[in-house]
Amino acid sequence: MEALFTGAVTLLLVFLYLGLGAWVFSGLMLVSVTGLYFLVDFPLDRIGAIVQPIVWRSASTWELAAIPMFVWMGEIIFRTDISERLFRGLSPLVDAVPGRLLHTNVAGCTLFAAVSGSSTATTATVGKITATALTERRYDTDLAIGSLAGAGSLGLLIPPSIVMIIYGVLAEVSIAKLFAAGVLPGLVIAGLYSGYIGVRCLFRPEHAPAGGETYSWSDRARGAFDLLPVLVLVVLVLGGIYSGLATPSEAAAVGVAATVVMSLGMGQLTWPIFVESLMGAVKISCMVCSILVSAAFLSTAMGYLHVPAELADWIATLDLTRYELIFILGLFYIVLGLFLDGISITVMSLPITLPLILQAGFDPIWFGVFLVVMVELAQITPPIGFNLFVLQGLTGHPVGRVAVAAFPFFVLMCVGIAVITVYPQIALWLPEVMLGSG
Repeated sequence: MEALFTGAVTLLLVFLYLGLGAWVFSGLMLVSVTGLYFLVDFPLDRIGAIVQPIVWRSASTWELAAIPMFVWMGEIIFRTDISERLFRGLSPLVDAVPGRLLHTNVAGCTLFAAVSGSSTATTATVGKITATALTERRYDTDLAIGSLAGAGSLGLLIPPSIVMIIYGVLAEVSIAKLFAAGVLPGLVIAGLYSGYIGVRCLFRPEHAPAGGETYSWSDRARGAFDLLPVLVLVVLVLGGIYSGLATPSEAAAVGVAATVVMSLGMGQLTWPIFVESLMGAVKISCMVCSILVSAAFLSTAMGYLHVPAELADWIATLDLTRYELIFILGLFYIVLGLFLDGISITVMSLPITLPLILQAGFDPIWFGVFLVVMVELAQITPPIGFNLFVLQGLTGHPVGRVAVAAFPFFVLMCVGIAVITVYPQIALWLPEVMLGSG
């Protein structure tokens, strides 16, 4: 029970500091220092001696080099017309499917997620193209917004994924295997979205009215050509990783170089755009790495407080089944998602939840996929769902309406995680086939 009390105090401190408006980095550092000073009676000089090597080790991990590269790649694509080519290329291919251009939200986000690594960037990039286009063609507003909110969150699951890199570093598992594990679950959830759109539009054809455009096979061929830039980036980045020719960090660097060359070749990359994209990547990367440093310190502090080990022992005494444990953790993550962003959820919860998962016999690679999907849910749940705010800015509709429109896709994502839990090989098969079981 002492671990429960300590864990509850720690969680209350987190909400207290963050509720007072502290940055996530400073909030987590303050939680760690407060816990060690008052609950373990560590003097400040000893706390300082603990912090120094943790900061250096967590900030200099080679795997983290992939984060600024993937972010920069997404920033360049966001500011050039590669994203617009995505919409032009997909439009002729989905016109004959029930739901028509609504599927460009799902397919566009799925493809862009494979070169971005960020849910927010995926939603903003695809949304700035499709939101206006669908409105002009009188598509159902709520279905358009909801599908964009749900599909935009796939930026965290379909590799490369910034959250997966963070999880891999903290959990000490193969990032390449995590990337491979996210592919099929991402496609399953994308399939659920498209299936829902198609069925709904079969019963309500007015949700996706036929436009004045008619597409020939030559139009579809030209559309496939417009998709080439994104497809080339996907093959270069993921192909390099899965073939073993490059680490995730090296593949990210190759992806950035290829994006720069493509943008220059298309006459899109000007000096102001280059500087803006670079500064955007620097800001986001510094934010992510600072949170990781504070999370590493919090993880160490939790170890000194004996919270993970004792909490794992306590939950073991409850004699929960594997599925009951996952259900409780799922509810726990949904609650956290109401208040925190995905990176904060990952780094704060992992010291507690990972030991429980390992003790219950779950594969840590599978749990990485589960955790990322739970973080995706947080992207579309108010009051802190980032994707909701992005879509509010893009569409001008209030956050409440955006959240209601996104709710069916929230439910579909819950169905997806249930399927992946019952059939874990959906996540584990591809890493085993492509990268082996070792």
